[in-house]
Amino acid sequence: MNAAAPTREQLSLPAVLEALANPLRLRVVAQLAAAPEAGLSCGELLPDVSKSTASHHWRILRDAGILEHRRDGRHIRPVLRRADLDARFPGLLDVVLANARELVRPASATS
Repeated sequence: MNAAAPTREQLSLPAVLEALANPLRLRVVAQLAAAPEAGLSCGELLPDVSKSTASHHWRILRDAGILEHRRDGRHIRPVLRRADLDARFPGLLDVVLANARELVRPASATS
């Protein structure tokens, strides 16, 4: 049931663009790109959605090859596959993120 994420060579432009077309997923990717060292957990990045909805979005991002998940103790932390995306589609992530700045909110902000 847990399919492996695609390798760098298997990354598909339509799958990546489709995953990034959702504003919630785009916001998550933008937050991870803006502060990769923050080590935010999945729950911290999507605090206002149900676990099942968050799981759905994480699966789409992982299946598209945009993220990988790393276990850190009891937490699972999403990590942007920036190097793989930049190698496969040079400049794509920069262009997308430059146009998504309004979606990024500080991780410490409360709503």
